Amino acid sequence: MVTRVTHEEGFACCPCCQPALRDAERRITGELSRRGMLAGAASLIAGLGTAPRAQAATTPPTVFTNFRLFDGTSSGLRGGLHLLIEDGRIKEVASRSPGMPEGAKLIDCGGHVLMPGLIDAHWHALLAGLTLTEMMTSDVDHVIGAASAQAERTLMRGFTTVRDLGGPSFPLKKAIDAAQTVGPRIYPCGAMITTTGGHGDMRPVSDLPRGFGGPVSDFERQGGAAIADSADEVRLRVREQLLLGASQIKLVGGGGVSSPRTTLDMLTFSTPELRAGIEAAADRNTYVAVHAFPPAAIRRAVDAGAQCIEHGHLMDEDTAKLMADKGVWLSTQPFVGEDDQAPLTGPARVNFLKLVAGTVALYPLARKHGLKIAFGTDLLFSPDLAERQGLMLTHLKRWYSNAEILKMATSDNAELLALSGPLNPYPGKLGVVEPGAHADLLVVAGDPLQDIRLLAAPDENLVVIMKAGKIHKDTRANK
Repeated sequence: MVTRVTHEEGFACCPCCQPALRDAERRITGELSRRGMLAGAASLIAGLGTAPRAQAATTPPTVFTNFRLFDGTSSGLRGGLHLLIEDGRIKEVASRSPGMPEGAKLIDCGGHVLMPGLIDAHWHALLAGLTLTEMMTSDVDHVIGAASAQAERTLMRGFTTVRDLGGPSFPLKKAIDAAQTVGPRIYPCGAMITTTGGHGDMRPVSDLPRGFGGPVSDFERQGGAAIADSADEVRLRVREQLLLGASQIKLVGGGGVSSPRTTLDMLTFSTPELRAGIEAAADRNTYVAVHAFPPAAIRRAVDAGAQCIEHGHLMDEDTAKLMADKGVWLSTQPFVGEDDQAPLTGPARVNFLKLVAGTVALYPLARKHGLKIAFGTDLLFSPDLAERQGLMLTHLKRWYSNAEILKMATSDNAELLALSGPLNPYPGKLGVVEPGAHADLLVVAGDPLQDIRLLAAPDENLVVIMKAGKIHKDTRANK
């Protein structure tokens, strides 16, 4: 007999996932109340189980003037405009002044460039702020506190939205949405779903062997990954993550850099297993992103119906053409050297060097075949490395114009996020400056269309940062 457990928010879920989350919540809350943890972590935990409230409800209207506009889609700038923000949305973009609504705040941009907030299509909100050793050995309160602090730093780098592609980020998302901690919008996938021995299977060998349908490991209970070795298990794990609040699903089609027991050329899920997960996601009208590096893994995912490939650095010509013909997204990262990764040794370093070598051919192939490209960073296990989030945009200058780079990190990425359909946690337009869009905006001291490197130094060059109509940074001299 299977016991059903009812959550405070009024729905039931299977005992293999919900009790673990409730136990984690009790443990975290108990430790925080006993120790008096950091205010950021405390506010984060306060958001557990709390229904999000609209941040913009108490935000006064804002009028932007005296700026040059990059709207997220154009190749140039426009001047002579005024921008009115109301209720967290862009109300009006016009050459005439909209007037000053009662209680409105005036932002004179001093002739600087106004643009949409940046979007990172491959981020790990709980994995960026600590080393792997700290992640595996620290108390939960320390992990949560570091994630909360890193979320605020992410927003201060100008990334107003991230797509989280692996990790138990649901509580952090809830806290940010409820304005109980500061950070970007998060599109969560929850635990990435992999096979025994696949990328993300970080279990100790003492957890083996595990039979079909056997108990999950501590690592799985913590939400680090979900192991599935049959089509039925894949279907179950996908449905669990959707139940927990995933806006999209991540399946692992092969090996990866940070899993030293894997190689980049290996395959994991079979086509029927991938298809089972993709169909389960499609039943909820959302999509699956498949982690895959070699052509065989990419083709298997495309054949199964995947709408997005993550990484793809070992792609060949035929595979690029297949993806183009099928309209499949390529969400990849411009890794160009060892500075783009935390220090590695052994097999992990070998894997990363193969990935770097593949980057040189990947972007030209994508351009040649007209692939839909999303920009992400996938910076892991180092708070210092996370600070390179904006710098990663500059690597794309080898293959794209500055206007193309900015479009990729704004409106193009937003188009990918919209594939989550009715599970989109933030319905409405992102990545553009136009009436009705979410008011996620940056004011840049300088012209990033001329010098993309401005975004690599956000502390100096981002003058205003707004998310959902709320100003989180304003360092204008004339304010």
